[in-house]
Amino acid sequence: MEDTVYQIFLAGGWLMWPLLICSIIVVAISIERFITLKADRIAPSGLLTRVWQQLRDRELAGESLRELRDTSPLGYILAAGISNSGHGREIMKDSIEEAAAQVVHELERFLTLLSTIANMAPLIGLLGTVLGMIQVFADIMLFGTGNAADLAGGISQALITTAAGLTIAIPAMISHRYFERHVESLVVQLEGQATKLVDAMHSDLFRQS
Repeated sequence: MEDTVYQIFLAGGWLMWPLLICSIIVVAISIERFITLKADRIAPSGLLTRVWQQLRDRELAGESLRELRDTSPLGYILAAGISNSGHGREIMKDSIEEAAAQVVHELERFLTLLSTIANMAPLIGLLGTVLGMIQVFADIMLFGTGNAADLAGGISQALITTAAGLTIAIPAMISHRYFERHVESLVVQLEGQATKLVDAMHSDLFRQS
């Protein structure tokens, strides 16, 4: 079985190598994003409640605030807002939005590359097929069509890169769409948590406490 796969790979020509590299990148990115984008790592459950309690107890300042900033992306956003909460609601919101923009940029890391591979892999496969067909027709011009088996074999080899390109592109596209929607869901959670903090810190109850 392994020998057969290897022979098919070699039959596809030199363009199978960049396709192989693309497939490795897709797998690596998918694994890395799956681990990195777990909800509990981005927006830990109960973090906002703990932060609010520390604020009420006047315990969130200095080192505690730096620790919050380093705990998670949500902690980074909340810490940015808290650091500027004394300058008014709008300044606090602006600080949160700036921090959120950085977080979203990190959440979307590698997704553009994943999309690029999904679009590029079929084109590489098609190029390999075109080059293979050119070679087949060149052989026909030189040797004629007397041997149908060799002709069919040459055409099948020319189509290998297209099949390989599609085999890579389809999972890459699925993976990109999945992580894109997952990031959107995480962003909604982060925005919701940050909005609750802003509303709570600028409520009459908090100001009077």
